Amino acid sequence: MTTVSAPHDATWKESPVPTERTLSSEPAPSLAEGGRPGPAAGLPALVAWHAERAPHALAVADGDATLTYGQLVGAARALAGHLHRQGVRPGDAVALLMPRSARTVVAQLALWWAGAVCVPLDPAHPRARTEALIEDAGVTLTVGDGKLLDAVAPAGATLVLPDAPLSEAWQDDEPGAPAGRLLPDAVPAPVPAAEPAPDAAAFIMFTSGSTGRPKGVALAHRGIAELVTDPGYLTLTSRDRVLFHSPMTFDASTFEVWAALANGAAVVVCTVERPSFEDLAQQAERHGVTVAFFTTALFHQLAVRRSRIFAPLRTVVVGGEALAAHHAGEVLRAFPWLELVNGYGPTETTTFATAHRVTPADCAGQVPIGRPIAGATAHVLDEDGRPVPDGERGELWVGGSRLALGYAGRPELTAERFTTHPAWGRLYRTGDVVSRRPDGILDFHGRTDDQVKVRGFRIEPGEVEHALREQPEVADAAVTVHRPSPDDARLIAFVVAAPGPVPRAEVLRDRLAAVLPGPLVPDELTVVDDLPLTASGKVDRRALTDLLAADTADAPAGPLTPLEQAVADLWSRSLGREVTRADADFLSLGGHSLLALVVTDDLREELGVELSLADFFTAPTVADQAALVERALLAAHPEPRPYAPENTDDH
Repeated sequence: MTTVSAPHDATWKESPVPTERTLSSEPAPSLAEGGRPGPAAGLPALVAWHAERAPHALAVADGDATLTYGQLVGAARALAGHLHRQGVRPGDAVALLMPRSARTVVAQLALWWAGAVCVPLDPAHPRARTEALIEDAGVTLTVGDGKLLDAVAPAGATLVLPDAPLSEAWQDDEPGAPAGRLLPDAVPAPVPAAEPAPDAAAFIMFTSGSTGRPKGVALAHRGIAELVTDPGYLTLTSRDRVLFHSPMTFDASTFEVWAALANGAAVVVCTVERPSFEDLAQQAERHGVTVAFFTTALFHQLAVRRSRIFAPLRTVVVGGEALAAHHAGEVLRAFPWLELVNGYGPTETTTFATAHRVTPADCAGQVPIGRPIAGATAHVLDEDGRPVPDGERGELWVGGSRLALGYAGRPELTAERFTTHPAWGRLYRTGDVVSRRPDGILDFHGRTDDQVKVRGFRIEPGEVEHALREQPEVADAAVTVHRPSPDDARLIAFVVAAPGPVPRAEVLRDRLAAVLPGPLVPDELTVVDDLPLTASGKVDRRALTDLLAADTADAPAGPLTPLEQAVADLWSRSLGREVTRADADFLSLGGHSLLALVVTDDLREELGVELSLADFFTAPTVADQAALVERALLAAHPEPRPYAPENTDDH
């Protein structure tokens, strides 16, 4: 059983009755119109209610396969019974290792009806990382795709989820049940456990940790349900279709899946593991997607290209980093019907704590992060915990009913970040610096610590530095973010070599990739003699980027072929540096997955070549990629057969 420590009752330096204008939002009602359960009933009850009212309504679209609400509930309850018979009990932490699919949605719902806490695992993470998360979360069982389970071979018990059609699966093991019996829509199998309690943990989702150990954030059923039920911060109806393309381990996936299903809408699953810009656009067009979430970095790249993905959408939610006003303005001018929502919130506040509907007027200056939403409260405090006046900067503390339960198995960390104020109740200290406008809208100004956001992922530099210092060739290390352009953020590592052979950057990056998830592996790694220090003896992170060589151009190594030159030109444009060598390596030059998306889209637009991200990274050099492009062009435009007449005339 997973345990989460209770909140810490902190002693505040001064605890007068607050005089600030506490920013808060109205919680959703306990019972909606028509007798619909309120958020306190939890997500499973909300989904079941929609299945009873409209069992034949579309719930999930997964490529050519679909699930109605009746089929979704029937399959999930049947799987819940199967899990119960396999020993899953209320409170158990059960890891889920599956590709993104309709079965993912069924499995999450089933785990909750079995009383379990879902611990999503990313199939792309290194095995060592996955094993550490399983141990930290106190996982009692890992369920999922058979091939992935074989590849990862996690410690402890495992259970392969069957590949039978969803409406037939998980029934054959019931005593006396005929093989392959179909579940009638909206007539579920018996539920082994009661609906989950409002304050029971629904998910444990891991974020980067400053000590080198990731933190498992336990999110409650009530918190997720409040976020997504009748959301006032955006438009969402039962006629909408919401795109599910984020990794399951990313808290945005809770919005993508459950905002749809809590409101009778449909989830459109993007089953491409690493979708390109074109993949996303095709999914939106094919399935009539109307609502989508994009990380801010992805939104910026789509905005630059005025991607056609915006055409079918009515609502776009962005979050993860500061939203660039000029990109927001460009999208709103090109697609004036679009509802653009800027969302803010650490995982500990259940995905979004504040939100702001962006207008063209907002794009004349800094785009705000808005006001608290869905039961959240916001307090802007100084170092002593006192409210600061409007317009002045302070640290944002978030309260309200949607705060996470704490960190799984980390009572000391829970006590450090979650405190109880005598007047405002339980609060989470975000570490983010904000200011409040006279109308109550919040502006974001940065961090109080070293935590960074890179392409929407929250990264503690200390976790990466810890992994680097574990390498025998490394005496010291420091990590920061370098922005070669406003739309490109790169994680940069600087390493001081230990006595002996100087470590090779590519070797260190490969070793990190074996223990850290992709976003935490530095995009560039530089060996330096010493790290710059401040007067107090700490690493001067602002001075780190000065250590980068001023001239980053490659020394020429012979002429490039025409195709190599074409590839090098595309790389140069995306990387922000001149690429002149055929053996230049994309990752070694600071390339990353988002820039790879840019290059693959440019290849499609300018050369007419479709390359998947998987193909892109199998050809890491200019020469390799030019050869790949040449093969693709020849396959698409085969030469005429020898001696075949160029024209025929049958008249």
